[in-house]
Amino acid sequence: MSAEGRADSAEEIEVRDPVSAPDAKGRPRRTTRRFPLFTRDTARPEGGGRAAPGDAPAPARQWPVLLVLGLVAVGLLITALDVFRVGTLLIGAALLTGAVLRWLLPGVGMLAVRSRFTDIVTYGALGLVIVLLALMAQPDPLLKIPFLKDALHFTVEN
Repeated sequence: MSAEGRADSAEEIEVRDPVSAPDAKGRPRRTTRRFPLFTRDTARPEGGGRAAPGDAPAPARQWPVLLVLGLVAVGLLITALDVFRVGTLLIGAALLTGAVLRWLLPGVGMLAVRSRFTDIVTYGALGLVIVLLALMAQPDPLLKIPFLKDALHFTVEN
């Protein structure tokens, strides 16, 4: 190798990270899908943009999450006023509403927490479980599941 060849290789940028490669300008660039050791920032979830134009007032830009939180607050108030079944049904319906909004709307603001799929499954599952439990609550359950009574008798002896 000539002296010129060694000088050219000395001018090359040394990449210290074993999973990096230099880009066209010679700066190190990550070529792996592995996450870096330290997170510098977080990406906004898909659909996490504003639900209304930027010139709208702040509450209007976040109307989906305010709707869901408002319904949950009313449900909690009704539950506190000793109308347990109606209040918990409203809380479950609020979460199911959140799942539907997350599915239908392209931008839901702060209602978007994770990926669209994960949010829909989480809101939907929690809402469905709360509604089912409210319907099965004693006294006088509106929904009776026979195998649950048998399971209870099997686990708890008289």
